[in-house]
Amino acid sequence: MDNLKTYTDQYWNMFMLYVPKLLTALAVFIIGLWVINLVTRMIKRIMLRREIDASVQSFLASLINVSLRIILLLSVAGMLGFETTSFIAVLGAAGLAVGLALQGSLANFAGGVLTLVFKPFKVGDLIESGGQTGVVREIQIFNTILLTPDNKTVILPNGAVSNGTIINYSKHGSLRVDITIGVAPDNNIATVRQIAMDVMTSHPKVLKDPAPSVNINKMGDGMITLTVRPYATVADYWDVYFGVQEEIKLAFEKNNVTPPVPTRLLIQK
Repeated sequence: MDNLKTYTDQYWNMFMLYVPKLLTALAVFIIGLWVINLVTRMIKRIMLRREIDASVQSFLASLINVSLRIILLLSVAGMLGFETTSFIAVLGAAGLAVGLALQGSLANFAGGVLTLVFKPFKVGDLIESGGQTGVVREIQIFNTILLTPDNKTVILPNGAVSNGTIINYSKHGSLRVDITIGVAPDNNIATVRQIAMDVMTSHPKVLKDPAPSVNINKMGDGMITLTVRPYATVADYWDVYFGVQEEIKLAFEKNNVTPPVPTRLLIQK
């Protein structure tokens, strides 16, 4: 009985010693997560009020959130009685091993930093990278998020983006729209060119500067091929592409411009 009472007292003392610490650590962890989320939201609002670049906003908010969570975990471990110095040393050694195993993730992190420093693109730009084309929605710590024209979300690793070829369609604020149109060779080219120019200059979404152009691209195969080149903003690209073609066709019909007649050469032996 004496031994049982001794063990009971020991377990009770351990219970009274460690359970309050455990509950306190759990409460600190839960409250800490709430505070971290609150701080992250406050930082986002401050950056938004100061009109900091949207790319930097998402990257810094993500980085600060992860850093604060690591600090919180170390604090909770210290409250539970873990030796934080040795824990940090072990964490550093483990971090080195994990870093070697996750070289790709570190490359993605470095790629995200390089993207923010050199700014080959920003949030809202239309870019092509890694064989994907879309509008940049977010630049995160490890990934860049694109929204494609057909409304699909594409996640690109920052390492591949920073080391690969990037085509930024939004850099200069306008895009050239290349349209190919064929007419019969018996048409007056000056008249045809003027009709196409009139359509482009009257279109509300075709830019005046750079000026549109109409040039002969090819003569042969029973037709004259014209290259019609208006300029538009990135947002208006497809409206101009389809709209100008339709209006040129209607204008050609109104002015009796003869379309090309398909020809086929048959050789009999």
